[in-house]
Amino acid sequence: MAGTFRAILLEKGEGAPSRRIAELTEAELMDGDVTVAVSHSTINYKDGLALTGAAPVVRRWPMIPGIDFAGVVETSSHDGFKPGDKVVLNGWGTGETHLGGYAGKSRVKGDWLVPLPSAFTAAEAMAIGTAGYTAMLAVLALEKNGVTPSSGPVLVTGAAGGVGSVAIALLAKLGFEVIASTGRAEEEGYLKGLGAASIIPRSELGGDVRPLNKERWAGVVDSVGSKTLANALGSTKYGGTVAACGLAQGMDLPGSVAPFILRGVTLAGIDSVMAPKAKRLEAWSRLATDLDTAKIAAMSSTVGLETVMGMGPDILAGKVRGRVIVDVNA
Repeated sequence: MAGTFRAILLEKGEGAPSRRIAELTEAELMDGDVTVAVSHSTINYKDGLALTGAAPVVRRWPMIPGIDFAGVVETSSHDGFKPGDKVVLNGWGTGETHLGGYAGKSRVKGDWLVPLPSAFTAAEAMAIGTAGYTAMLAVLALEKNGVTPSSGPVLVTGAAGGVGSVAIALLAKLGFEVIASTGRAEEEGYLKGLGAASIIPRSELGGDVRPLNKERWAGVVDSVGSKTLANALGSTKYGGTVAACGLAQGMDLPGSVAPFILRGVTLAGIDSVMAPKAKRLEAWSRLATDLDTAKIAAMSSTVGLETVMGMGPDILAGKVRGRVIVDVNA
């Protein structure tokens, strides 16, 4: 239909939200000073929560989910962007309070956008998405706290997921020895292909917490939380840093202050949703130089809107390997 675009529309119901492909018009978009023709999005853990209703991340109904998108500016009254500019958006409440990226068009505040680095296509940028951009923020936090390859190994938890996959690829290219923790032993070849030096089972960290254990790693990128994060902290070397960016196991942190006051460990919180623009630009600039595009291809697959509608349960259950690109026009 002329003048319309396709979108996944979530509507509130009893229990899980209803999901359907809708034909919408620009008049149905929300306020903003930039309208983008969206070509690609991706699926993150938070998108899985929105699609299934497993947690109340959606705060406006009806909602177009999708916390990321990449595309081309169609119209703009923002000083920083003009028609034809290629852009990326991560977070800022899209897919939660503002209509998101699983749609052919989006209207947003220009301050939420960053230029698409020339190193990436729109599809590659969405193979990175919020998960990869979060992984880069975590690596930057380790660096800014003095963790270097000579400091010792870096542990990556939830290694076969989106954050973990990109974190491994980044850290390996930067010269770190990477220890990957996963509950999927069958993914050992995949993880070593991304650059992991060794694999440990998820069960080694996900059980009962010991406040202090043998010092094993100088840094951690953790997307799991709960007991896994507590045990990771307990085995972090003196002066090391743990970057915490996820809660796949839970929001609790059943540990103690021992790693902080006896080993001087730093727990660095990573927020990707509301990170200021300077941090976003730094992260995307570093991704453009430090992430091998061949590794992006190895960790990603592509689906259309119809397929992504049903993927929520699998991503919440940790069954999705690496990154999934959503071609919104497929």
